[in-house]
Amino acid sequence: MSSPIRTNHSTRYHISGGKPHALGAHFDGEGTNFAVFSANASQIDLCLFSDDGRREIDRITLPERTGPVWHAYVEGLKPGTLYGYRAHGIYAPEQGHRFNSNKLLLDPYTREMHGKWTSSATLFGYQKGASGGDLTFGAADSASCVPKSVVSDPALNQFLRTEAATINGRDLIYEAHVKGLTKLHPKVPEEIRGTYEALSSDAMIDHLLSLNVSAIELMPVHAFIDDEFLINRGLKNYWGYNTAGFFALEPRYMGPNGLLGFRSMVQRLKESGIKVYLDVVYNHTAEGNQNGPTLSFRGLDNASYYRLIAGQPRYYVNDTGTGNTVNVAHPYVLRMVLDSLRYWVQCMGIDGFRFDLATTVCREEHGFDLYGGFLDAIRQDPVLQKVKLIAEPWDIGPGGYRLGGFPPEFSEWNDSYRDTTRRYWKGDPQTTPDLASRLLGSADKFDRAGRRAWSSVNFISAHDGFTLADIVRYNNRHNLANGENNMDGHGANYSDNCGFEGDTDDPVINARRHRRQRNFIATLFFSQGTPMLLAGDEIGNSQHGNNNAYCQDNEIGWVSWDKADDNLKAFVSYLSDFRRDHKTLRQDRFLHGAKRPEDDQPDVRWTDFSGFPLQWRDPGLSSICVTLRCCAEAPTYETNDDVVFLIFNRSNVAASVVLPPHPEGYHWVRAVDTALQVQSPKREPRDETTEVSGSSVVALILEVDTDPS
Repeated sequence: MSSPIRTNHSTRYHISGGKPHALGAHFDGEGTNFAVFSANASQIDLCLFSDDGRREIDRITLPERTGPVWHAYVEGLKPGTLYGYRAHGIYAPEQGHRFNSNKLLLDPYTREMHGKWTSSATLFGYQKGASGGDLTFGAADSASCVPKSVVSDPALNQFLRTEAATINGRDLIYEAHVKGLTKLHPKVPEEIRGTYEALSSDAMIDHLLSLNVSAIELMPVHAFIDDEFLINRGLKNYWGYNTAGFFALEPRYMGPNGLLGFRSMVQRLKESGIKVYLDVVYNHTAEGNQNGPTLSFRGLDNASYYRLIAGQPRYYVNDTGTGNTVNVAHPYVLRMVLDSLRYWVQCMGIDGFRFDLATTVCREEHGFDLYGGFLDAIRQDPVLQKVKLIAEPWDIGPGGYRLGGFPPEFSEWNDSYRDTTRRYWKGDPQTTPDLASRLLGSADKFDRAGRRAWSSVNFISAHDGFTLADIVRYNNRHNLANGENNMDGHGANYSDNCGFEGDTDDPVINARRHRRQRNFIATLFFSQGTPMLLAGDEIGNSQHGNNNAYCQDNEIGWVSWDKADDNLKAFVSYLSDFRRDHKTLRQDRFLHGAKRPEDDQPDVRWTDFSGFPLQWRDPGLSSICVTLRCCAEAPTYETNDDVVFLIFNRSNVAASVVLPPHPEGYHWVRAVDTALQVQSPKREPRDETTEVSGSSVVALILEVDTDPS
């Protein structure tokens, strides 16, 4: 069905064996070396195309195979050349093999793509619509419907690793979508809105700096495709969790300077002290299950790149819920992942990665393995051990929920923090003790094996779910625009519309919503761990109740800058400044109430409004106070005298709160009060008690008396 045809004698180029060591296409000044992995193919053809990508002008059979790597050197072949691969072998889905030389395949290591994916039945390795389904063989050529791989300029592979300027106190991750963040921003030059370059425009850098952002975490920028079912609905894959190439940038966000525009964006952000993290999707690919298209990996070596069901290799293990699972346990697939990560760090200047469905990437045949190949390799890698590593610690596979189960080198998205904080402010009973744990960096989850408090990435909202504004506007999801009868998206949102579903002109409800948002932000910035803010939450951005805007590449998914809540923005900036200025709120070590040797005071003390120790077993416990000091276990070179007293009053009724005693020569200052839109620190008129409004958070700090009277 796919018999090899030897065509290794090109009339245009001199061909030699080349080298197998560097996978991909690499120009050395005189010619280009091609190397591609396939353990099960019987022949690999290199197909060269015209400058417009429309005509195949030459086909060269790779003459050498070293182990599972096929390779050739083509003398005189220069950067900019368009190419693809065709893989020969058996088409036997029931054996796990899906070779079909009629399908042009993207080089998994290509740095650039020319052209776009075109939805077509030719992309499928089988006869789409035939009664035999994926067991049939598709003879149609797909070359006209796929982008071509590009031999890249060697300059793109040059190392340019530079460190981001470190600004003390910055401790905030800002999760953003390249297009969604900038598409509607009025101060970003119109010609670059929605592009990589827009992220480093003056307007965006000024905004990020005003929030004390330490790192911007970009949703997927690896090349991806729009799912066929979305195209049929007139929608797009907006979020990009559908990767087709792990080394190539998604072209739809390219600005006037192309790849160089991305690299200069990273450089400019780093020069401003803002690191760049990438959300990466190594757990599955855009090829889907057995009914999906043949784009690259499936056609090159389906049985190696994917985990197949034992005894039924026609079908794919689906631990990701997306149809397939990348077989990172395979040494050459693992190599591809590591090579990709190093490329983004060394050649594009990236500072860290958030691993989507990280449990999948760390799963061996027997399940999640803390000492498996991926985790062992990444922790030993001299390049990758220096960058930020963040895990989304779950998937839908067996034993997939692993919060707190990653090694010390990783931080983790803490969905327990998200849910607990939402439930607490929603008013759910018996959530206060859990909130206390979250406020202290979720030590119950992370305090083991020498892990630090920054291991917990705390967030109220993220791309997946309600925005902050929608948490206080909607009780139910409103996802009809997705075309799935409102059946998609989270069902457990722990949201509270504060008395009316959706937007309203009622001043009482709106005031309640504004305060609730301030309470959420205050809780986030007062918690130990690493805070993460969803782009747009600082200005009250709404998605109109859509909690799964993955396919909404429009005003639903974009940040609405014209509707910005300037008061909320000012509050978030103020809270971020406050966190920056108080080390007690952003400690590396967990607090357990141990007494500090320098003053015999506990590093954390929980009290009720009367100043007595909290009764944790009280089922009605809802309002709490906590006094925070520098960790008792901190070495002398990290100790400080910073003291912060936090009050959480969930009740709707105002209360009088007894203040902790203070040393002689000090007084309490109310620095934060979420009952107020505008923050203005003021000295407490009395030193024994303070009045706290209902449904509010208050932070007080100790300051030295400057006026003896």
